[in-house]
Amino acid sequence: MKFTGSITVPAPRAAVFDKLNDPQFFASCVQGVEDLEEIDPTHYKAVLATKIAFIRFRFDISVEIVEQFRPERVVAKSEGKPIGSAGRLSSTSSVTLSETADGTEVAYEIDMVMAGKLGSIGQPVLKSKAREMEKEFAANLIAAFTHEEATT
Repeated sequence: MKFTGSITVPAPRAAVFDKLNDPQFFASCVQGVEDLEEIDPTHYKAVLATKIAFIRFRFDISVEIVEQFRPERVVAKSEGKPIGSAGRLSSTSSVTLSETADGTEVAYEIDMVMAGKLGSIGQPVLKSKAREMEKEFAANLIAAFTHEEATT
């Protein structure tokens, strides 16, 4: 499955880049991230807990930052296994930041592959869950900068 989209964040590009590359901040924007552990500056592990089509999943996730061009682009690869279930999740995500009159456009592309029980759920259900998580991430990201702007 492939997902693309963009978010306009009311902040300068360098500030958005720095926040998106702060693992604790990034994890706080993603619904269900638990136990984030930084292995080194380009490798992370976490648990992701979510519910898809009335089924609860917990994934052991590993993330590798494979490209980083400050302040305009980041590419990451993720691998995950559902805890207590057969299957696999892998994705490649790229984010490109561009300055706009309103702040920074965050354009993203995510290419995801799922196998096992998760893969059998069906693309429409998985896409719906991904879009839900995407909207929450965007709202959290924008809110962080809107709140920051209001307090300065």
